[in-house]
Amino acid sequence: MFFASDNWAGAHPKIAQRLLAESGGFAAAYGTSDLDQKIEAKFAEIFERKVAVFFVATGTAANSLSLASVQKPGGISFCHPEAHVAEDECGAPDFFSGARLATVEGAAGKIDVKALATKVARFPQDDLHHGRAAAVTITQATEVGTVYSLAEIDAIASVCKANSLPLHMDGARFANALVALEVSPAEMTWKRGVDILSFGGTKNGCWCAEAIVFFNPEQAKEMHFIRKRAAQLFSKSRFIAAQFDGYFEDGLWLDLARHSNRMADRLRAGIEQAATARLAWPTASNEVFAIISKSAAKTAEDKGAKFYEWPIPESQPELVNGNETLIRLVTSFATTEDDVTGFLACLT
Repeated sequence: MFFASDNWAGAHPKIAQRLLAESGGFAAAYGTSDLDQKIEAKFAEIFERKVAVFFVATGTAANSLSLASVQKPGGISFCHPEAHVAEDECGAPDFFSGARLATVEGAAGKIDVKALATKVARFPQDDLHHGRAAAVTITQATEVGTVYSLAEIDAIASVCKANSLPLHMDGARFANALVALEVSPAEMTWKRGVDILSFGGTKNGCWCAEAIVFFNPEQAKEMHFIRKRAAQLFSKSRFIAAQFDGYFEDGLWLDLARHSNRMADRLRAGIEQAATARLAWPTASNEVFAIISKSAAKTAEDKGAKFYEWPIPESQPELVNGNETLIRLVTSFATTEDDVTGFLACLT
């Protein structure tokens, strides 16, 4: 019963097999192989337009270098306070871009569009002393398991357009959000005004496969140098391409996300019926946040369940009482119905 993180899951057998098949022979290095070019063309097909694609090792690298590519001296990037770039990347976005992060509040892990407009206005382009607005980044799906609707992305993109700011999307769980909304990749990104995407595969069945996607290749001219300087240019990049090849084949990436979301749906439904637990807030992706009794948490842990205790939101100190704990449960492509049933049995 492994619900600590989708990073705990292994690699899907079809992706592992594709990587093994590519392990022999010779191929051009540094992103110039036939397979690399095939996958770049596949990204273009998936997103219904010509794109520029850059493989990197981690989601942190994808986010940090994406923001670095659009920064300017004195630049400010705007994000939600709970965004991964702000909370969990050890200052990497600031380090690689030389810019600062400014947080914008919003309910359910999503930037409030009115608050964003107000915050951006505080950093005009001629503000020598306080810095100037440079970019906005949103997380899809969010760090608290919610998903931006298309209308919400449109509204944020409108603020960006009005202020000539690029919009970046952290898509570490991109596939989970996509299948939750039941829309196409194009509809959730560039058709909404997203300029750059951190496209994640690692959390959804890959070994180690992340990519930076520019929807306007003209914006990507400096990324070749930025990625090299950041030590993210793989010589044998075909091994990342091979993972994506298996990931995309026959829509596997979407099937894996649908499975993990379904397992989260089963958890949500079971927790709503449990005597010793309740949902902390509604979620739509593969993350579930639950308030459970401390005794039930201990029972689950004693039976081998793995999950994380989650900090109680500062805005909701009354959410949990003294006999309860707030936990995060994350499902993955490898989560089974037996895992879900076993965990829910601990809540009776």
